[in-house]
Amino acid sequence: MKEQPPSTPRSELGRRNLLKATGLGLAAAPALAACGRGFGGGGDDESGDGVTLNMVWWGDATRAEKTQAALDIFIEANPDIKIEVEYQDSGPYQDKLATRFAAGDAPDLMAMRMDSLREYADRGALLDLNEYGDDIDLSGLSDNAASLAEVDGSVFGVPAGLNAVGFVIRKDFAEQYGVEVPDGNTWSWDDLGAFAQAISDASGKEVYGTGFDVQTLQNIVVWVRQQGEDLFTEDGQFGATEATVEAWLTMADGLRQSGAYPPAGFFEEIGGGPEASYIAQGKLASQIIPTNNFLGYNEACGGNLVLLRIPGEAQAVRRGQSIDCPHLWSVAADSKHPKEAVKLLEFLTNDPEASIATGTTRGVPANESVAEEIKDSLEPDDQVATEYLMGLQGEDLPRSYTYPPGGSAIADFLDVIAVEVEFGRQTAAEGAAQFVAEAKAAIAG
Repeated sequence: MKEQPPSTPRSELGRRNLLKATGLGLAAAPALAACGRGFGGGGDDESGDGVTLNMVWWGDATRAEKTQAALDIFIEANPDIKIEVEYQDSGPYQDKLATRFAAGDAPDLMAMRMDSLREYADRGALLDLNEYGDDIDLSGLSDNAASLAEVDGSVFGVPAGLNAVGFVIRKDFAEQYGVEVPDGNTWSWDDLGAFAQAISDASGKEVYGTGFDVQTLQNIVVWVRQQGEDLFTEDGQFGATEATVEAWLTMADGLRQSGAYPPAGFFEEIGGGPEASYIAQGKLASQIIPTNNFLGYNEACGGNLVLLRIPGEAQAVRRGQSIDCPHLWSVAADSKHPKEAVKLLEFLTNDPEASIATGTTRGVPANESVAEEIKDSLEPDDQVATEYLMGLQGEDLPRSYTYPPGGSAIADFLDVIAVEVEFGRQTAAEGAAQFVAEAKAAIAG
């Protein structure tokens, strides 16, 4: 579940800082320039035969292999452009990227976290893609997707892929314990509670009915929207009330107290991959995941997962789910080769061959026609996730706003406070009051 970076969706397994700093991974091929260490930077090809772009992102070896497959296609068509590729685990990525910018050595094309976009954009560090409208076509993106990187009318990135959060349920456990899988289009949070309680009771708590992460921002974002509020507003403010945050913490704590949800201290540092997750281990019957991870989770669970929407959508004041992305692709404003970097971004966004090569490791292609074109070539589980996203894109959903400056610290506040409430060292009301106060103070600067 830790597909998303530490800001935005953090998984129930990552809440105690699962992802520690690992070494920098380097993806290279004969057609690529040698990769430097520590985000070493790009530059001109010293041979005089072209330019070298430096491209950095976070991810694992599987994502690196698939990304390289797409870049090989681009390089074959553009032999005058070489690409240095550097990737690593998400944990230390942000610090290394900030160091690069501070040293005046920004990458040309980079993975940009949603919680950091505005801070970089406000400093003039990112290229406004509106100025390169003749070089990149964003008309194939839905309004929700195209606006993800929009700040004050400027566009500072393109979604590397689209995803959303979804609820997965192990149907084999539902069958084993005689509990009906809810209707994912109509179920409520109460329905989730009833399902989870029934699983926990029938299994004697050998399997807990649910185990979603209370302190993942994207999870609480959906809840807050369902109450008619926004965690972050369009004008860059913190918009959740204490009552709404308290209700979120209280709902989760009620599930914990009843045994529908694991007890305090249950979740430990067990690793971030689907195969290490508690649902794959058979200790949970349901949880929230990023939809672009559905294939990995379903494989780890023996093909027994069904993908549902988040509870409460049919009963809410307004929809809570939205179209989001694991990360954006952004170009540095100081790139020596902005046209070439934008050309690469155009390829990654709008070329079906690029999306076939990368698959859904970063989510469903942002270009709707590309997503439709490649859907049948995907693995069946990736098709399920793609259809899930395409269905959401056709609906009237709230927009995801960029995090305001200071907003990236809010995940850490919630992480600490949720644990305090979990262990009974704070009440839900106390935790909510502290969270709202600290969040507003962080944004105010």
